[in-house]
Amino acid sequence: MIPEPHSPTHLPLSPARLPLSRRRLLQASAVGLAAAGAWSVLGGQSAFAADAYDTLRLRWQALLTGTGFDPAAQPFAGSLASLGDRARTQQAAMAPTAGSLWPDLPLGTVSANITSSYLRLRTMALAWAQPGTGSTADAALATAVTTGLDHLHAIAYTPTATNYNNWWDWQIGTPQALLDTCVLVQPLLTATQIANYCAAVDHSVPDSKVSSYTGTSTGANRVDLCRVLALRGVIGKSSAKLALASSSLSPVFPYVLTGDGLYPDGSFVQHTWVPYTGSYGEVLLGGLSKLFGLLAGSAWAVTDPQRQTVFDAVDAAYAPFLYNGLVMDSVSGRAISRGLQSSDALHLQQDDHGRGHTIIGHILRLADSGAAPAAQSAAWRAAVKGWIARDYYRPYLTDAAVDVPELARAQALVNDSATSAAPEPTGARVFAMDRAVVRRAGWAASLAMCSARTTFYETGNGENLRGWHTNNGLLAWWGSTFGNGQYADAFWPTVNPYRLPGTTVSTKPLADAAGGAWGAARPDNTWAGGACDGTYAAAGQAVRGLSSTLSGVKSWFLLDDTVVCLGAGISCTDGVPVETVVDNRNLGPTGQHALTVDGTAQPATLGWSQRFTGARWAAISGFGAYLFPGGASVNALREARTGSWHDINGGGTTEALTRRYLTLWVDHGTDPSGAGYSYLLMPGADAATAAARSAAPTVTVLANSASVQAVSDSASGVTAGNFFAAGTAGPITVSAPASVLVRESGGAMTVTVADPGRTASTVQVTVARSGYRTADPAAGVTVLTTGAAVTLLVELGGTQGASRTVTLRTTGTAPAPATATRLAPTQDAYVRDGSYGDTNYGTATTLTVKNTNSSGSGYSRRALLSFDTSGVGGTVRRAVLWVRGAVADSGGTQTSLQAFATTADSWTETAVTWNRSPAPTTALGTGAISTAADWVGLDVTAAVTTGGPVTLAVWQPLGAVGLAVNLNSRESAAFQPHLELITS
Repeated sequence: MIPEPHSPTHLPLSPARLPLSRRRLLQASAVGLAAAGAWSVLGGQSAFAADAYDTLRLRWQALLTGTGFDPAAQPFAGSLASLGDRARTQQAAMAPTAGSLWPDLPLGTVSANITSSYLRLRTMALAWAQPGTGSTADAALATAVTTGLDHLHAIAYTPTATNYNNWWDWQIGTPQALLDTCVLVQPLLTATQIANYCAAVDHSVPDSKVSSYTGTSTGANRVDLCRVLALRGVIGKSSAKLALASSSLSPVFPYVLTGDGLYPDGSFVQHTWVPYTGSYGEVLLGGLSKLFGLLAGSAWAVTDPQRQTVFDAVDAAYAPFLYNGLVMDSVSGRAISRGLQSSDALHLQQDDHGRGHTIIGHILRLADSGAAPAAQSAAWRAAVKGWIARDYYRPYLTDAAVDVPELARAQALVNDSATSAAPEPTGARVFAMDRAVVRRAGWAASLAMCSARTTFYETGNGENLRGWHTNNGLLAWWGSTFGNGQYADAFWPTVNPYRLPGTTVSTKPLADAAGGAWGAARPDNTWAGGACDGTYAAAGQAVRGLSSTLSGVKSWFLLDDTVVCLGAGISCTDGVPVETVVDNRNLGPTGQHALTVDGTAQPATLGWSQRFTGARWAAISGFGAYLFPGGASVNALREARTGSWHDINGGGTTEALTRRYLTLWVDHGTDPSGAGYSYLLMPGADAATAAARSAAPTVTVLANSASVQAVSDSASGVTAGNFFAAGTAGPITVSAPASVLVRESGGAMTVTVADPGRTASTVQVTVARSGYRTADPAAGVTVLTTGAAVTLLVELGGTQGASRTVTLRTTGTAPAPATATRLAPTQDAYVRDGSYGDTNYGTATTLTVKNTNSSGSGYSRRALLSFDTSGVGGTVRRAVLWVRGAVADSGGTQTSLQAFATTADSWTETAVTWNRSPAPTTALGTGAISTAADWVGLDVTAAVTTGGPVTLAVWQPLGAVGLAVNLNSRESAAFQPHLELITS
């Protein structure tokens, strides 16, 4: 990317985000030691480690240059020769003056020109250090590199420079390129030169840059800063810098519940609102894989046990979005618009395959680093081998954009007979970041939704100018042996941005970058997500339009060979047509793929269009088929569309590109009210399959309204519904909005429930199925009744939209029925210590809690809640105290809450104070809470009995400093605290 403007909330990450990405700037530069053994540019002097710092320097050099390959063999020979050509061109053009090192990169106002200047020196250093470049160990080239380093140190990146323009260049881009260059030419540098360069790095990247995990020092940015500190420690032989780099990675590892970072379910978010696994997440994984390998076994090794979250993320966060070597565009943000950059001398296109290859390289590097558990590393190697083997569209080993060290590592893996290629995994996933994926033996699909938690799209720095609707239900899919270039082949600059596949949009004209930069444009709806049992899923979204009055609901049911797509309640008053795009297939520059509708082949003439009334099915040869239950009015269009990468990205080339498209859509008319649609996508199906399935459907639409959308599928035994309000569809009844997926097979029934809107603490779900008697233990699910129907109480608060699943069976003896009772507090208040010890806060609409782990500070607060259980009969099986709120503390974003039993002292809401209140006694359940408002369920079973009053305290774990949390009180207008009792 073009580095972002300096801002505490908009965080550019790495050179891989420049219009000309780092791996393209440095293409062919990372070539390695000859297969015959270590190679050195120092003539008779062999490379060896004099001390621990030299050991690390040589490790980093190996990461830059690669090992174990023959530089005379392809593809290495061609890459090395290309590197040499570029280095000599840059060497010839270098002309040090008072204002620049290269005439086309003036210094003083554009910080990116400093980074670019150092990157050119890095390329020249690689050409000097590598074999087979035609400039290997060339004395004149060596002099040019050192001259350039000194010149930039004197006029640009100095120990006293005033930083201007973009912080990223000063703290990440420039120092990384400088330090890499120093590693490559270290034998040529004097102690004074090294000290000078280190001083410049220290000035722009002082230790304070990693003193707090905030602003521009989070996520992948933090990893990049630690890389700078670590290499500064290596080059300057500073143990303190290396220790700081290693320890400062720790804040990256814990899971987050809001904002930037890795989430427990595998989501990865950057820029607060943007699902970014494929772009910024790539930088995070790449940096960590290198740092883990660099520091392994040294005194500065990364030993934080929470680093395991990174290893687990390979399978949970990255692998679900990798398919046949590509990474799905739904998690690459504005990177989808980069394509061909005008500044790229190699003219290499950036796309889903290129980004996927980069991530695959990181995973293999991590597997080979020795940092991760052996079993995980072996599994990653097998997965990588499979991805490499299946990428027929752009084979990994012939991708000119893959750095030579990664090519060498991959070639060794391909040649390793002890590692078998793993097949693509199958299943489905729904993520907290409003994304879903389904993977089957012959195809895979991704779904991009948005909500108040995620952006409509991200633009910034002139990038992704027309990505307005990319997260409003875009359904992208690929076949195992077809369609893998669907989005890589100039799709984004040529597709109609108002007709992205799967989306429902107002055709109201939007300006480039409409809605604002850096994910500022977010809908107000909270309902996005769905229930998923790992094999099937029900995903849904309450739709809103960008700068539009559009509203409605959409659902996708992910089945065995079908995605069922429903829309309802579609309304808009923009004064323009509203459309749902069934699909928009990129046919390439010359494609004439046949369209068949209800058995009749349609013209392949460009410009052809037609409206089909009562269409039952359609099929596009070589891609797939679409079914329209009950018939539908469907529009079709063949067209050639021309655009350039510059149209959607200011750094893109202006070359005109033309691609042919076959588009199918439903026209809801101008200003529709309550419109809907229903269709089924069958990837890979041909016309005969479509006709047969249409004649003998397995899917029945049970409901398609603004309040509920539900289907049943006889082939899989799945019945599923997205309930946007309490209600019933088919056999399923819910007490509150929820997503429910039921699967019946062989005497067992699994029920999976989620709350995509994140508004409920618990939901009662009844499934009108008889004969089920027992249930397997399931966290957060209580079976209340079986018999004629199954009724469940499902605890969904605080799950971040994740699913709860229980399996019921027809065998065994049914347990006694249970009753769920929800009690409101009879009184609640919070109390505060120190000088506020006699102040009453009983009528406040919030309950503030914080443990300062000190006495009398005036900042410790705890909440008290009283409940009357006298009207509840039976024995308490489970008791959960539900409170809702959020962290409100400048000291951090995430903390814990804990419930406590209390002494039997009586108290009143309007009189209780810290000095006159029941004291907390037994510690009970805990829960996590963040700056995003949510429910927290605290298990208080041990302290609750029926038949009288009970007082519970909410505070934070003893012996630790917490953060201030504001919880809704019983005086709040909504989301009041309550006690949920299950008795029998």
